[in-house]
Amino acid sequence: MLLRTSLRSFFAHKGRMALSLIAVVLSVAFVSGTLVFSNTATSTFSKLFAATASDISVQPPKPADDEEPQAGDKPATVPAPLAQQVASVPGVKTAIGQVMVGNAILVNPATNKLVGPTSGAPTLVGNWTDTPRNPVKITSGHVPQNSGELVLDADTAKKAGLGIGDKVRVDNATGQHPYTIAGIATFTTTNPGAALAFLDTATAQQVLLGEQAYTSVEAFGDGSRSNDRLKADTLAELGSRYQVKTAAEQKADNTKAIGSGLDFMKYAMLGFAGISLIVGGFLIINTFSMLVAQRTREIGLLRAIGGSRRQVNGSVLVEALILGVLGSTLGVAVGLGVAVGLIKLMNAIGMDLKASDLEIGPDVFVAGYAVGILITVVAAWIPARRASRITPMAALRDHGTPAEARSNLVRTVLGVLLTGGGAGLLVLAGTADRAGTGGQLLGLGLLLTLIGFVVLGPLLATVVIKVLGALLPALFGPSGKLAQRNAMRNPRRTGATAAALMIGLALVIGSSVFSSSAVSSASAQIDRSVGVDYIVSGGRTGATPEMVDAVKRTPGIDHVTTEKDLDARFQLPDGKTARAGIAAVPPAFFSTDFRLPVKSGAVESIGRGSLGIGEGFATDHHLVVGDSITVHYAGGHTQVLPVGVVFGKDSLYGDASFVDFATMAKAVPVAGQPVDRIYAKAAPGADVGRTLTALQDALQQYPQLAVKDQAGYKELVQSQVNTLLYLIYGLVGLSITVAVLGVVNTLALSVVERTREIGLLRAIGISRRQLRRMIRLESVVIALFGAVLGTGLGLAWGVTAQRVLRDQGLGTLSVPTTTIVVTLVSSVVIGLVAALVPAFRAGRMNVLAAIATD
Repeated sequence: MLLRTSLRSFFAHKGRMALSLIAVVLSVAFVSGTLVFSNTATSTFSKLFAATASDISVQPPKPADDEEPQAGDKPATVPAPLAQQVASVPGVKTAIGQVMVGNAILVNPATNKLVGPTSGAPTLVGNWTDTPRNPVKITSGHVPQNSGELVLDADTAKKAGLGIGDKVRVDNATGQHPYTIAGIATFTTTNPGAALAFLDTATAQQVLLGEQAYTSVEAFGDGSRSNDRLKADTLAELGSRYQVKTAAEQKADNTKAIGSGLDFMKYAMLGFAGISLIVGGFLIINTFSMLVAQRTREIGLLRAIGGSRRQVNGSVLVEALILGVLGSTLGVAVGLGVAVGLIKLMNAIGMDLKASDLEIGPDVFVAGYAVGILITVVAAWIPARRASRITPMAALRDHGTPAEARSNLVRTVLGVLLTGGGAGLLVLAGTADRAGTGGQLLGLGLLLTLIGFVVLGPLLATVVIKVLGALLPALFGPSGKLAQRNAMRNPRRTGATAAALMIGLALVIGSSVFSSSAVSSASAQIDRSVGVDYIVSGGRTGATPEMVDAVKRTPGIDHVTTEKDLDARFQLPDGKTARAGIAAVPPAFFSTDFRLPVKSGAVESIGRGSLGIGEGFATDHHLVVGDSITVHYAGGHTQVLPVGVVFGKDSLYGDASFVDFATMAKAVPVAGQPVDRIYAKAAPGADVGRTLTALQDALQQYPQLAVKDQAGYKELVQSQVNTLLYLIYGLVGLSITVAVLGVVNTLALSVVERTREIGLLRAIGISRRQLRRMIRLESVVIALFGAVLGTGLGLAWGVTAQRVLRDQGLGTLSVPTTTIVVTLVSSVVIGLVAALVPAFRAGRMNVLAAIATD
């Protein structure tokens, strides 16, 4: 009987469930779509790695502390004779020396444009080898036969409009190397989107490595031994100096690397789903609360004829379960479309995935149904519990139940405690000495204030809407007065409806305050610290001496300074170690090019062989001027340096460390010091704008370089901040979409609930136009209520975040008033849009039929 009653109730109110169903579908779609995309991408690359991996790969020794290669670094290699040594291992059929690097770029000399992806997938240049599992085969032309020929992969050639006989240039840290395309190679497996170029082995060794060596030796067995046995025998032959990996290990390592690269998108999409789930939860709570209120007499009759509280509770939860199952099923289906969209997005930025290869595993269905059913049943539990407490006597009363004073008191006390505690944590976060501690307090304070505002929603609704709607009676007459009272009639419902919108708008305001502060702080630091006029970044290959000379020869340039960045490991006085970036610069860097705040010590000490460190690094590791630090560079180079200066926290370079060129040259050969950036200053009296144009023209043949003046550098910083901001706006856009559905749903169900009331209003003379206006104004007031709460929360979060990071470069607070005004105006538009359908439906009601409704 319980199931039968639930099914009849669900299908009797299926129209009222529709918008809640959409919220569940959206939430599940993003979860399942993300998993399908992630599985598909991982599977695509796994198949590629499995199809092309050698049985045994002998690779250079693992870098100390997993040091990351840097622009301009010389690739790690193994000796050329190692190939013959590996070939002599029992069970090895063939061993091939391979050269493959990712620190070179391809340039079309005819257009001076990059050939291949500019982001996402890499550009790989190596030697042409015939292996049993070659990922490409020559489909046009021939293999490179001399030092002037190159083979290009077909996908890259097609995108760049290149073919046999065209010129391509390979640029790396050693300079520019022109070639003629002699062959086109087509992938035999799925192309991951990388650009591949091949030279003959001798040329690849000379140009890419600078020595007769390989980046790895790939061995293929004769089938007489397992790969694990081949690995053991190879290690026995070579010793433990080199890394030896089986095909399975190569696949696992490569898949892990790909997976980490996709994690950002994966977690961002799951963030979409999480926001949708939270906001959708409010929508579902409202839907079932209103349905329970509308069915008070029906539930009372069920209790009167013997239905227990447990049965009534179960009946509502079964309806929620049906909604969850249906929404999850549709959500998984829609998720396939989301996955296809993500694949197309990744293809647009350089990857090459096939929508026809969708990988739909059991985890997609498990996660989809778990999310959809769980959020629906949990959200419906509160209304179900309320329904089970309806007494048989309620059947004798009109719809609706009296408010429970005790529960309102408990809600108010709980809400005040949560909000007060959260506000206290935000204050502590803003005054914390350490950013890490402040960040933890901020996260907890953010959570508590959010929950507190949600719990306090009904109480706030009564007060805030009274203020917001104060002008409605004067401006719109009876329609305005009724709209204000309707919005205040059920504070709990209004609070839940506005809460969904509040969450989205709080994220908008908080993110805007943070991003605006970040841009303003960076701009202020640039104005305060940067004395040069132009900044040239070296890109993937680093800056070569030819590039530096081109900058120096540019008309209007007064002087040029270079910066060489290296990764280092610091051995501290207390015995601990820390990874840090270290920049080698000339004395002019501090005297004329940059003005960095000094906490203690003297900048001049860097030119005398001392080390400069940031205040944050010094505080974290209890360092003062005079302490000695052992610096370990890549390649085993080491030197001991005294701390000569501690730079202040409000530094453009943050916690970067500095040494003089001459100091670094004592430990690291000049050839191992890649130039990362070039700084230039215009000559006195020179036109800065014209000189920038001349500089860009001088460097035109180096498309990998980014040439910026101070204004352009500020724009670059802003674009980097905006990238994150746009992602957050995407999350917020979804939450606001679901929130609008919530307002629509609340108003639609409210219209049904007030059918007789609307009929009576029409009977005593209110016009259809006035009735529609009443519904619209009610919607606008609710939306404005959510916007006001969201703005207050967002400002608190954003200001606190700026205070937490004040010593990490966010020293300037900037409140984007334009964004706040646009947000409030948008909330009015949201209210008007959300009310369109309910207002139209209310205006179309038949007066007599509405009055007769029971």
